[in-house]
Amino acid sequence: MPDDHTHHLETFENPQPDADYTIRMHIPEFTCLCPLTGQPDFAEFLIEYVPDKLCVELKALKLYMSSFRSKGLFHEAITNRILIDIAALLKPRFMRITADFNVRGGIYTQVIAEHRQDGWQAETPVILPSQT
Repeated sequence: MPDDHTHHLETFENPQPDADYTIRMHIPEFTCLCPLTGQPDFAEFLIEYVPDKLCVELKALKLYMSSFRSKGLFHEAITNRILIDIAALLKPRFMRITADFNVRGGIYTQVIAEHRQDGWQAETPVILPSQT
């Protein structure tokens, strides 16, 4: 695979560019390689973002994520690389990537990386009363 993973990524125009709304994509079968041992690492990714003008196309995202399968990168590096690549392409108002890596040496690793567009402020969430 080429080193430029971003060639897989494609976008489409945000159908509601005037609204702040959240897109969540759960990717339960991410794999890459440990850069020290070459053994496979497995993770679940959650990509959440508030789009601005563009959204990521899902099949392209799938191909992009699978392009890391043969790459050896530390958990922290790969999570931040994915954030940087996708945020650079989409220029979202906000993006958070949460990577939950499976146990390695008795330790589970979770890496959370965020991007925020200059000047963007999240709206206060509406909390509705619970029904009893």
